[in-house]
Amino acid sequence: MPIQITDIKHFLIIARRKDATAVIIKKNKRTDCTKPNCTKCNCTKFKVRCSKYLYTLVIRMQEKAEKLRQSLPPGVAIREV
Repeated sequence: MPIQITDIKHFLIIARRKDATAVIIKKNKRTDCTKPNCTKCNCTKFKVRCSKYLYTLVIRMQEKAEKLRQSLPPGVAIREV
């Protein structure tokens, strides 16, 4: 069952849990978008696989996404898609 999270701090708490096995990072970059500074086309999704749920956090700013990528716990497997 997927659950969407909107708070970054809550996402980091979930990523540090013992049952969190993997973090999947999906970057959306559309090349056919004609709008300048479009935030929907350049969003990054962070997904944490826990034992019961798959938690998803969507970040639309690339700077925040890179900071969150660096602050993930080292014990969790990180996979970029």
